[in-house]
Amino acid sequence: MTELVPGGNLPLPGGAVTVRVSGPFDVSALITDDSGRVRGDGDFVFYNQPAAPGARLSGDTLTLDPARLRVGATRITVAVTPADPGTPLGRLPAPTLHLTGPGGRALARFAPPRPRQETVLLLAEIYRRDTGWKLRALGQGYADGLAGLARDFGVDVAEEPGPASTPPVAAPTPVPPPMPSRPPVAPRPPPSHVWPHRPSPTPDAFLALVNSARAAAGSPPVSPDTRLTSAAQAHASAMAAAQRLGVQGADGLSVYQRLTATGYAYVTVGEHLVSGPRTPAEFVDYCLRTAQPRQTLGDPAFTHAGLAHASDGRTGDTYWTALWVRPLTPGDLSRTASEVVDLTNRERARHGLPPLAVDPFLTTAAQAHSADMIARAFYSHTSPDGSQPWDRAAAAGSGRRSIGENIACGQRSPAEVVEGWMNSPGHRANILKPGFTHIGIGFAGGGSSGTYWTQLFGA
Repeated sequence: MTELVPGGNLPLPGGAVTVRVSGPFDVSALITDDSGRVRGDGDFVFYNQPAAPGARLSGDTLTLDPARLRVGATRITVAVTPADPGTPLGRLPAPTLHLTGPGGRALARFAPPRPRQETVLLLAEIYRRDTGWKLRALGQGYADGLAGLARDFGVDVAEEPGPASTPPVAAPTPVPPPMPSRPPVAPRPPPSHVWPHRPSPTPDAFLALVNSARAAAGSPPVSPDTRLTSAAQAHASAMAAAQRLGVQGADGLSVYQRLTATGYAYVTVGEHLVSGPRTPAEFVDYCLRTAQPRQTLGDPAFTHAGLAHASDGRTGDTYWTALWVRPLTPGDLSRTASEVVDLTNRERARHGLPPLAVDPFLTTAAQAHSADMIARAFYSHTSPDGSQPWDRAAAAGSGRRSIGENIACGQRSPAEVVEGWMNSPGHRANILKPGFTHIGIGFAGGGSSGTYWTQLFGA
């Protein structure tokens, strides 16, 4: 069984698969085409509407058969919400996705980082790639409730009419329609992304606001970089053209790939993808009001930033992209690898195990694998040419008899990636294996998930 991390993906076998999320949660699914929007209300599967072509919900289990989806469907987004509406997910046990294939075979497990104040968590998406289907782990929090999520995917959720002295104008049929077993889905206010378009922000105005907020948080200022602005503008335009927010555009390029295409190499990266604000001041205000965006804006690790926005001429919606980075300097790669080794050895010391020594051959193989996953757009222990970790170690010159490998993508720091590995039973077993004596670390920035990490163990 594969342990997935945010951004990780897994090819699916033919036939139906099941997604189960046990606990005090409601599971739902949105069926979309390449535009990222539903064709109609029937594409929303949830407790009040538990079936659609190719998808059926029964309790905490969603059964999906991609071959039976409606014509044109290319993506299924799986979300969870608290069974008690309005309860922040941070007050509940962390939701964990279990993926099962034909015959009940366990395929994957995904335990995303614990949500905070969000009331919806986008857990995963199942998407078509060429003639096959894959699952991508997301773990993306969403603060606007189930009705807000549905609206952003194009589901028509009506406002409840308030008191009126005259008969109300007939409203569209609420979807999802309320049932006695659940309170009605609470609608959110009209989405802010219908605000009118304003002139492009100037870097100086944006940075003055940002650096004032960073100073208040005790963080150093960030500087502008034209490459960041160029990549941000390309991604904002792609989101506007597709009429949807997302790390990956309809053209298949992620915001990180757009950044690395400018020639910018980074050691850590963050992003804000927002629809709505009219000015840099409103953008910064949004970031400061919400916990995770506020943390990114004030992160002392970032040294440079770029902001851009684009509007969809058909709807008037405005899409913003902000990029926050620290450039990769000659010493950063070795420093990052050393931090991962130190954190790994601390975990071993806590369990009475000797430290691992750095092996240059394992380091070469690990670094090559992280870079290769970006260059050839895959995420797996098996390379597209079929090579395995022990093959890569031998090719780099290693003579170790026993080889183990951990990989991860999307984590923004050594502490975050080691914590993620330690929270995953399979990766934890490699870190704490008594027989391993040596280690090599690889790190590269770019690709569809932003960062790619490799731990290669040997004995």
